[in-house]
Amino acid sequence: MNNYETVFIVTPVLSDQQVQEVADKFQGVITENGGQIVNREAWGLKKLAYPIQKKTTGFYFLIEFAGEGPIINTLETQFRRDERVIRFLTFKQDKFAVEYAAKRRAKLSNKQEE
Repeated sequence: MNNYETVFIVTPVLSDQQVQEVADKFQGVITENGGQIVNREAWGLKKLAYPIQKKTTGFYFLIEFAGEGPIINTLETQFRRDERVIRFLTFKQDKFAVEYAAKRRAKLSNKQEE
């Protein structure tokens, strides 16, 4: 199994419940196709670097997961079909990125405990 990380931006005109449904949908796509969710983060509403589809803000989400190669085609097809997603990026993590992500998660969990 390979480790992957995907970041996607959801349109800002949705309610909080609708935004959560979008994130749950893509998490479900990963698990239904044999992937395992390692980490999921909602970064919240952030300003975009440049306007996309006449929108200047968007809800950012990060999902780290482990899975086989064909899962990426399925996931990205679903991103393209869903009009609520305005941008996405998925990449395969090398061993250094996996180690960095684990350290980052540990650091974030320590901050939340304090």
